[in-house]
Amino acid sequence: MQKPAKYLVVIDAAGEMVARMFDDQRRLLAEFDASSSEVAVMTQGLNPQRSAGDAVWNDALRGHSASERQEAEVYILDV
Repeated sequence: MQKPAKYLVVIDAAGEMVARMFDDQRRLLAEFDASSSEVAVMTQGLNPQRSAGDAVWNDALRGHSASERQEAEVYILDV
């Protein structure tokens, strides 16, 4: 059984905004277009953090530039 998503990261990926869902170990569970209505529903009432530049995200967000990571929005989901 797949673990529930704990984090939703909205980040620029080569000029397109993507939403990536991660479990509590920061393992990628899903990726989709950040402009989808699902993102609005999942983030309603949540305040994003700008913590994607933290070392704990190094493996999960490998391949993203430092500026992409600094601008990314990290949401902690209610599980």
